Amino acid sequence: MNPEIFIELSKILIVTVLITGFMRLLKQPAVIGYILSGVIVGPFVFNMINSTNTLTAFSQIGIALLLFFVGLNLNPKVIKDVGKISLITGLGQVIFTTTIGFLISKLLGLSTIASLYVAIALAFSSTIIIMKLLSDKKDLESLYGRISIGFLIVQDFIAIGILLVISSLNNGNNLTSLAVESVLKGIGGILVLFVLTIYVIPPLTKIIAKSQEFLLLFSISWCFAIATIFYYLNFSIEVGALLAGMTLSLSPYHYEISSKLKPLRDFFLILFFIMLGSQMVFSNIYQNIGLILIFSFFVLIGNPLIVMILMGLLGYTKRNSFLAGLTVAQISEFSLIVVAMGVSVGHVTNELLSLVTAVGLITFAGSTYMILYSNKLYSMLSKYLTIFERKGKKVDEHKYHKDNDHEIILIGYNRIGFDILESLKKIKKKFLIIDYDPEVITKLSKEGYDCRYGDADDSELLNELNFSKAKMVISTIPIIDTNLLLINRVKEENKKAIIAVVSHQIDDAVRLYDEGATYVLMPHFLGGHHMGTMIEEHKLEFNKFLKEKINHIEHLKNRKKIGHEHPRHEKY
Repeated sequence: MNPEIFIELSKILIVTVLITGFMRLLKQPAVIGYILSGVIVGPFVFNMINSTNTLTAFSQIGIALLLFFVGLNLNPKVIKDVGKISLITGLGQVIFTTTIGFLISKLLGLSTIASLYVAIALAFSSTIIIMKLLSDKKDLESLYGRISIGFLIVQDFIAIGILLVISSLNNGNNLTSLAVESVLKGIGGILVLFVLTIYVIPPLTKIIAKSQEFLLLFSISWCFAIATIFYYLNFSIEVGALLAGMTLSLSPYHYEISSKLKPLRDFFLILFFIMLGSQMVFSNIYQNIGLILIFSFFVLIGNPLIVMILMGLLGYTKRNSFLAGLTVAQISEFSLIVVAMGVSVGHVTNELLSLVTAVGLITFAGSTYMILYSNKLYSMLSKYLTIFERKGKKVDEHKYHKDNDHEIILIGYNRIGFDILESLKKIKKKFLIIDYDPEVITKLSKEGYDCRYGDADDSELLNELNFSKAKMVISTIPIIDTNLLLINRVKEENKKAIIAVVSHQIDDAVRLYDEGATYVLMPHFLGGHHMGTMIEEHKLEFNKFLKEKINHIEHLKNRKKIGHEHPRHEKY
């Protein structure tokens, strides 16, 4: 072992802990703390990073694991549902941003080649940062989250093509032959993976999953192997890792794989953000401050507007358009790489790289806040966003009920909601189910239930619900702010309604009771309470516990059929 690398990494992590801890005290996003830590340990301040190649390798592992993680949740049905909108918005946003960015650059006095590089840099958004933020918000499974992931992946493919073009110009390669060769190799690789996904992976993972440690080892090895193969096919490691995850997405064990890889992914991603911050270039910032602010404003405001217009024209609601639009309010790590390659081939100067780097830091920070507080921003701006929404029925409404006079409203159909639904059917009361996953709503509608797509954070959705007729409102969402909003909204219309909510923290549960909740369900404590009740009822009679066992096994089989080995969503 090289002690110098270990000591260097130790120092970097200590600085990161201090900076990120300070950010937490200020209630700031952790990602900002990681990037600032990178700036501080980098050459701009303390210059603590000497083992650049090693730390860069670590950060690339983080990126690969993140995209592998995303691929695990991108099964073919999801791609079918959001593929069209993702392709249109991805291509449209890149084309419009590049065109407008080029015109702005020319008007500000930049040369044609510099304007082209700036326009390209402004067009791409950071897949890594957005994936991390959507994961932190538990919104990866939401409709806007899936659409965002879709068009970010489209952007990444375009960015890879641009990098191939610049690289070929640098090496003097024939661009046409390189493009044809890459496309043919890519198609061949994807076809091989498709065959493996259908015929080899399912039986293989069934055998491997008998050992959880071996399942983890296999998953990591599979991710690295496929990523490496696609790297040699002239694609990026990121593309290979994403496809590796997608091949395992149909496996019944992809929940186990996701849960085991999450801590490992998060550690290496932290190193990625640290390295990103350390590579920021800050020369000539003062001289270009005007350009930096104009370009940053365009990315923070212009890019979301472009996506909102495109999604609005395609018939989506203003809320999903707004939330998806915020995910493109920053430039990408690809942007920095493109401009750096432009510097290496002599197309542009280091001054332009410094300018784009500063835009990157501003937009990374700005978009992070915008995404984390997107629901509050939407509540403030909702009435002004109607211009981005077409009249009539929306593509993403998914409303499967005629009237609005339900006695019971269930918000969040997950593991808890599954059992609640079974009880609601028995008492024969009219009920409505609300969930933020369109797949769940489509499935429930086919089974004949009154249901609709929606998020309990959406104040407009709450306004549309008829709480005055409801005798009970149940929320299975373990987020205190969401439940507080719901309780206050129900109490305004119906003080006699029974309000049941979920909490994972004792202090939160007490606060929810104080605010008017009728009952707070705490799943982590419920198991012990249930076992105690069975002991009191059955005493030590073996046959009665055996009967409980048989009933429980049957219940677990039903759960397994609908993928409830782990929570379907972390949010609901």
